[in-house]
Amino acid sequence: MPPGMRTAIWWFAKQAGKRFDMFGLNEEQIAQLGLTVGVGGFILYMFFIIFQLARESKAGKFGTFMLFLVLGFGMIGFIAKNILVWLLHI
Repeated sequence: MPPGMRTAIWWFAKQAGKRFDMFGLNEEQIAQLGLTVGVGGFILYMFFIIFQLARESKAGKFGTFMLFLVLGFGMIGFIAKNILVWLLHI
């Protein structure tokens, strides 16, 4: 380590040339897993919130359907995109 350089900065500079792997996964795989699992969990939580909103407002069957359709439209798009990517092997 060069004199006057902090240990953490030296360690990161030394590691910059190496590939970073964690649990056998590289950075791209970790990011994809985090996006899929994280956003998927967020979508499930949002569906739970919509269900709670429909139940507490006593929306009925049609009202509950409309809440899920309107509020869940963006989430349906994300799910459809992942299904298309999986089917087309993009």
